[in-house]
Amino acid sequence: MSDHYEVVFSCFLRDDTPAPVLAALRWHMGMDDECPGDLDSDDHPYPLLLPGNSRLPGGDAVCLRHTVQEFTTSGERYGWELFARNYWVDDLTLHLEALLELIAPHVARRGYGGHIRDEYKTEVKTFTFHDGTYDSVEI
Repeated sequence: MSDHYEVVFSCFLRDDTPAPVLAALRWHMGMDDECPGDLDSDDHPYPLLLPGNSRLPGGDAVCLRHTVQEFTTSGERYGWELFARNYWVDDLTLHLEALLELIAPHVARRGYGGHIRDEYKTEVKTFTFHDGTYDSVEI
C-alpha cells in the first residue's frame, strides 16, 4: 500500500527568474501542455504539481503569478508568487529534490518555502531556502 502526502510550495521567486524556469513551473502546474525541452526527463518525468482528484480537504491548488511585491521610492518592485498544494503518492517524492533544485536559486526571500506532510500525521517537514539552495528534506 502506498503512502500519501500533502506537498506545499509557498514562496516568492525573484522578478528576474529565467523564462525556462517559469516555463518548467507552468508545465508542472498544468498551465502549459508541452514539457520544456531543456528539462531532464529523468528528474521531471511528468507534471508534479498538476491539480487532480485530491483527498485533501479543499483539494489541490496551484498559482504562479507576477505581482507587485512592494512599493519603493523608485517605483514598484515585482516578483513571482508560487503556490502549489498537491496530494502526492509516495512514488512522486522521488522527484521532490529536482523541484527544489529548480526553484531554490530563484527564491526571493530566505526561510520557509513549503512543506511535505504524511496525510495522516500532523508533523510537517519544511522546505527552507537560503543563499540559492535549500536544506535537505528527509521523508
